[in-house]
Amino acid sequence: QVRLVESGGGLVQPGGSLRLSCAASRNINAMGWYRQAPGKQRELIAAITGGGNTNYDNSVKGRFTISRDNSKNMVYLQMNSLKPEDTAVYYCAAEEYGAEYWGQGTQVTVSS
Repeated sequence: QVRLVESGGGLVQPGGSLRLSCAASRNINAMGWYRQAPGKQRELIAAITGGGNTNYDNSVKGRFTISRDNSKNMVYLQMNSLKPEDTAVYYCAAEEYGAEYWGQGTQVTVSS
């Protein structure tokens, strides 16, 4: 089992920045950030392996950066140049041996 706890969401103006954090109860290799906007399906936007290899959805590439600190069992999502369409609940997720683990989600609202 892995427990994931997100933090760092909030209200930000368009063009602003936020940093999301995800605390894991233990080290786990495959981790990522998903988001779900109202009326839409949950989508994977960024992923990172234990070795630091990353992948991004085209919608956030160049604006968001996923990183991790394995010594602290933490994963981060730095979000820059935020747009109103980035408004969603953001979830930290992990996968290990076919099992998926999810955090409770944190709301990000981009609005003037």
